[in-house]
Order: sequence, then C-alpha cells, then structure tokens
Amino acid sequence: MFLDCGIPAGDIRTGKPYLPGYYRVRKQWDLVVLYKEVLVAALEFRSQVGSVGKNFKNRFEEALGSATDLAAAHKKNSPFGAVPPWLGYVFVLEEAEETEKLNRQSHALFETDPVFKGMSYTQRYQEMISRFVGENVYDIGWFITTQRAEDGSITYKEPLPTATARTLQVAIEGRIKLVKAMLAE
Repeated sequence: MFLDCGIPAGDIRTGKPYLPGYYRVRKQWDLVVLYKEVLVAALEFRSQVGSVGKNFKNRFEEALGSATDLAAAHKKNSPFGAVPPWLGYVFVLEEAEETEKLNRQSHALFETDPVFKGMSYTQRYQEMISRFVGENVYDIGWFITTQRAEDGSITYKEPLPTATARTLQVAIEGRIKLVKAMLAE
C-alpha cells in the first residue's frame, strides 16, 4: 500500500526497526515508513492462535504500552519533528471455540464497563481496537479473524467494519498525502 502511494521501497523498513521511546529507550516496530526522513507511519502486527484466555491481557497491554510510549516520546522530546507519529495496529485472531464463547466473566472489585458483559474474546478484541482508534491511541486498525478448514485451507473475515483492509488503505493514502503536503516547499 505504501509503495502504491509513491513511497520509495528503501523508506519502508521491516525487520523490527527501532523507534525512540519515552518510558523506555527504544521499541521495535514491525513496519516503519519514512518519507524524506519524516516518520510517515509505524505499525504493529500481532496475532493470536490458542491460549487466548492466558494472552489476551498481554496483547492489550503490549499494544497500549507501545502507543503510549511513542506518543509520550513525541510530546516530551519531539524526536520526530513537526509531523506527529501515525500509528497502526493490525491484529489477526484464529477463530476457535475459546474465542467465540459468549458470556465471558467480567467481574472485578468494582463495577466494570457494562459493554464488556458477556462478550467473547473476538468481541473484546473488536472493542479494544475500536477504542484504540476512537481515543486516538492508534490512528488506524485492521482486525482479521481466520478459520482453518478440515482440508487445511484458511478463510478470513473482517468482522469490524471500521478496521478492514480497505479502511487501512484509505487511511494510508490520506496519511501520505498529508505528509507530502506538509513537506512541500
């Protein structure tokens, strides 16, 4: 998508490139895109297959921590210059009995947000990504669920209409246009 928008291949960094943090020295991101030495985007790619109950909280905390740290680094030290960071979160979840089971417990010492009552893990991930984007923790998300058939083939769904390949593509196109406009002389 970034290549299609005119970003040179050399400015698309994979292989766990580092960006500075505020609460920690640095953090590896899965995809970092630059344009004329300006940070266009940083994306996290995460997936989960099995052990959802054990790892859901970890995935949430990782995602929140990464975005919060980068935002604080920009606010406090401005290592990215005048163009603020733009963050994306891509999550792939394998559908299984554990992920689809409704009426998950949501009790705590104090009243929890009623939205979570009875949600499956798949629904909780959708809510997490919706809130991340809605609260500007991340600028865009993409949520995919996969299902393996008995013949070994894999199908996928995009159950969250605001976090699809198409919304990601449109957001990337808009971001690149904005950065190019900001850098125009």
